[in-house]
Amino acid sequence: MRIDPIQRQSLISLASTLGLTAVGFLSTMLFAHTVGPAILGAYFLFVAYFSVFNLIGDGGFGGAAVKRISEGEDQNAYFTAFFVLRVMLVVVSVCLLLVARPYLVDITASGAFFWLIIALVASVFTSVASNAVYGSGKVGVNQISQLVDNLVRVIVQVIAVVLGYGIAGLAGGFVAGLLAAGLINYRFLDLKLAPFGLLHIQSLFLFSFWSFLGSSGSLVFSYADIIMLGYFLTDTEVGIYRVALQLTTAATFITTALHTTLYPKVSYWGKQNDLVSVERALARAFTYSLLLAVPVVLGGWILGERLLYFFYGEAFSTGAGALAILLLVQVVHVFMFLQTTCLNALDRPRDSFRVTAVAVAANIGLNLYLIPAYGIVGASAATLVTMVLNAALAYYALSRSIRVTIEPRSVGNIVLAALIMAVVLAAYSLVVPLSNVFVVLGAVALGGLVYCLVLLRLDGGIHDELKDLAGKLGLPWPGSL
Repeated sequence: MRIDPIQRQSLISLASTLGLTAVGFLSTMLFAHTVGPAILGAYFLFVAYFSVFNLIGDGGFGGAAVKRISEGEDQNAYFTAFFVLRVMLVVVSVCLLLVARPYLVDITASGAFFWLIIALVASVFTSVASNAVYGSGKVGVNQISQLVDNLVRVIVQVIAVVLGYGIAGLAGGFVAGLLAAGLINYRFLDLKLAPFGLLHIQSLFLFSFWSFLGSSGSLVFSYADIIMLGYFLTDTEVGIYRVALQLTTAATFITTALHTTLYPKVSYWGKQNDLVSVERALARAFTYSLLLAVPVVLGGWILGERLLYFFYGEAFSTGAGALAILLLVQVVHVFMFLQTTCLNALDRPRDSFRVTAVAVAANIGLNLYLIPAYGIVGASAATLVTMVLNAALAYYALSRSIRVTIEPRSVGNIVLAALIMAVVLAAYSLVVPLSNVFVVLGAVALGGLVYCLVLLRLDGGIHDELKDLAGKLGLPWPGSL
């Protein structure tokens, strides 16, 4: 408890995200070897369709509820209004899903359609509880619930897949995780049902309209390539592409942790007109996000094909070309994600939507053109181009309100340390053939060690912050560092 609140919540968020990443990677490796890319691709399509119809069931009111509750006024009334609206919208979402069933050939043929309906209904409970807890500032609880979600999901999925249930087991585990996360958040939910009025509904609508449009854009950005790959190609290509994309998310879990922690803080600072704190926090968030993203990209370019081969199987190594492009996407994602987070937290969802809408339109057009011609590499290229566009537009919009900067010295040190690491890895791969998984893991460990040592020598500021944090946590710090 001696740690600053933002540091403490960031650490909880980071630890949770690390756990989620580890569980996700290990489970996907198991499923890749057990059920193969086709069934795995069908499951990824299930998740994509769930995300689309869950967005309709949310209507943007989840983000609106977090925003209004985090402001500290009429929290119980806003919570109740959100609960009522969420129940109404999930009915609309399920009805639309039933109407669209004849056109959802992939999800129907795989046998996951009714699991999709169950997941949408379960998401109401989880969404209401998690958004209320998150808006109340209990970021740690919210992150722990996400960890429990993934742990329960994977445990159920592993058991079901081993028993031979295939896509039904994967989808059933997804539902089990949702319910478990909802129960964790409900346990720590302090808000109560209370009378609400038209003003509360109007206030949620004002934010939710643009939040919904912005979320729609983000969702299309995230899943358009998956759905279009399913349409133009096969479930196998979907599985290979999505596995490559998942491997690149190792570069982003610091960004995810910081996003979760910063949103309610930036919302509060914005309400208090303390924009200097927002600027300072955003610049530092860029630095710590790039702290991992840059070395993961360079290391992935050198070891990516071997990682796909040994971790997921020979069939997935054909995704190496897409992986190389998607790794670069994650560096750009740092800037796009944190800037749009600040736009929304500063109560500018309209600008966030405009930025995302342009990028989404470009993304759909590029996917339609590039996927039929170049397959999963074309989908990766479309994502990279539109991510750069999204980040540039977000910078333009946000810079009208605050000064958006990076910390040039720290970022330069990160890049230099990563380049030195890349040279060491390249030399290692030339001397030692990457012929088995243990040699590849040794290369990963060597690269991480070299990067950390070089960076801590180059950057006294990062060194001192990490040393101070280790001391507060009671962790040992090497005297030579």
